[in-house]
Amino acid sequence: MIRDKSVRKTKAKAPAQTRAGKEAKAAKGVIAVASPSFRRERALIKRGVWPVAGCDEAGRGPLAGPVVAAAVILDPDRIPRGIDDSKRLTAEQREKLFEKICATAQVSVAVGSTARIDRDNILRASLWALKRAVLALPEPPRHVFVDGRDRLDTACDCDAVIGGDGLVLSIAAASIVAKVTRDRLMCALAQDCPGYGFEQHKGYAVPEHLEALDRLGPSVHHRSFFAPVVAARQKHMPWTVEPKRDLFSVAARADVQIELAASETL
Repeated sequence: MIRDKSVRKTKAKAPAQTRAGKEAKAAKGVIAVASPSFRRERALIKRGVWPVAGCDEAGRGPLAGPVVAAAVILDPDRIPRGIDDSKRLTAEQREKLFEKICATAQVSVAVGSTARIDRDNILRASLWALKRAVLALPEPPRHVFVDGRDRLDTACDCDAVIGGDGLVLSIAAASIVAKVTRDRLMCALAQDCPGYGFEQHKGYAVPEHLEALDRLGPSVHHRSFFAPVVAARQKHMPWTVEPKRDLFSVAARADVQIELAASETL
């Protein structure tokens, strides 16, 4: 019996070529990431629930500047193409989509100031701004999607969606509006407080910002209770930093006050 060796060699090479192709793709690090969809909003529309808003914030992590929240009600018939999580877009793409979203959708923005962040903490300031953005919409929504773990105290139903800016189209649109608005605000603050590089890093704790903070000390736009700002304030303005109190010193002070009160009554 005569065997065709060429056929056998061809069959043997096919799996190897397939594996090589897969390994080449894996080496390139190409990961398919799905874009946010309008699926959840459409499901509510079919049930007669409308308007539906998405909201998100920008600026929880920086050492300086406000936190900015946005709420967006997309027009189902005029949704701009290319809307995605703002972190996946370039600055140029965000600027273009910002203009298109504002031209076709209902949009509102609210700002949580540095003073509010210092007073309430960043989480509460963010939730306050998100709620204010929802209340500022031209038309009250009947349902709200918000990015993150925390639901908002709104008059309508609210769903918190973890990673929502990459899943829900309305939230993604809000993430773009919030990011572009905050970036523009930080560029304006850079004119007010030159030297920190706000126009470049937007207040985030990059090495250039930390170096400027250590060299110049904190500005009025820095968040007072964030650790690097506290350290810079202690270096440049130590009289503004309250010393830490331990239980022993508090108890000793109380004993002294009791003794003074007792001596006054004698």
